Amino acid sequence: MSDQPTIRLATREDVPLILQFIRELADYEKALHEVEATNESLLETLSFANEPPKRGSVYTALITPPATPETPAPIPVGMALFFYNYSTWRAAPGIYLEDLYVQPSARGHGFGFKLLKWLAGKVVEVKGRRLEWSVLKWNEPSIRFYEQVGARGMEEWMKMMVEGDALVKLAGP
Repeated sequence: MSDQPTIRLATREDVPLILQFIRELADYEKALHEVEATNESLLETLSFANEPPKRGSVYTALITPPATPETPAPIPVGMALFFYNYSTWRAAPGIYLEDLYVQPSARGHGFGFKLLKWLAGKVVEVKGRRLEWSVLKWNEPSIRFYEQVGARGMEEWMKMMVEGDALVKLAGP
């Protein structure tokens, strides 16, 4: 038995757990009513280990605590949902972290840090130059955690998004 958690890319069989994590995260962010994801839509849109990547190539890394005599076959307690992006100024790839989530009962054991470290390794592996994400301004615990690992807020940049009717209108004829 290893005393370290394991991180692996999700497979199709993990989709119900991924959806559970998405819903738990949305509930924490007081936005559960906004979740439209289903098992079926995740199966259609996520890329999985040992399968050709789908358009957009969105992956999920799952972290599982080490086995113990009390829990000889632990299940994942967190995820990092991410995709590769590109920086034109640096002419280099990177990773955008869409969601980082560790279940409340598993927080404080370094699982979030280990997921970020794993992602940073993936960026370095592709000779990338940055790992980036967004965080809600009210989420002070997460902001403090991210600052502890060396992240800095990008105050001069404002996140922009087009969705819903505005997206349909923009894409129109």
